[in-house]
Amino acid sequence: MSTYIVAGLGNPGPTYQWTRHNAGFLFLDCLADRENIAITKKSFSGFCAELTLAGQRLILLKPQTFMNLSGGSIMQALQFHKLPLSHLIVIHDELDLPFGVVRFKNGGGHGGHNGLRSIMENLGKGDFTRLRIGIGKSPHGDTTSHVLGRIPPEQMEVLARVLDGGMEMLKVMLTEGLPKSMSLYNNKNFLEG
Repeated sequence: MSTYIVAGLGNPGPTYQWTRHNAGFLFLDCLADRENIAITKKSFSGFCAELTLAGQRLILLKPQTFMNLSGGSIMQALQFHKLPLSHLIVIHDELDLPFGVVRFKNGGGHGGHNGLRSIMENLGKGDFTRLRIGIGKSPHGDTTSHVLGRIPPEQMEVLARVLDGGMEMLKVMLTEGLPKSMSLYNNKNFLEG
């Protein structure tokens, strides 16, 4: 059994709870709910929980430092558990993917995402796995308002389906590897059944 840090990115507090930028938090909350656990243990400047999923030990981490300082929390967790970057999975919102699409990506830049930027500044590189949850681009071009805006009701209705799809992807990755999960799911839109 291997240990992985699964870090969901978001901003703490009720103001941000249902915003697009909190897709990482929402994913972990959904996963915890399905597994009947609570992410409430205070550790690594965040909230943690531990579970076994698909035969692997997962440390779920929701940094509570605000998005643009997420990297410090994640670095603490990696150092404490003495894990390499290959055992870090970061879950975050992705402007470049339409809502309904969830994709794995290994390595790469931060693409202007402040949470990823903070992680890369703390870790010195971007060699970790990302599970990117599509939120689509703003039709009005105002990225900040879009990202920090509340998820609209019509998307809230189907959000669970999208997050469940992401959980399936995570399970396949843990049991059969990242390339297999990417080939099965990276061209899929979970809203299309």
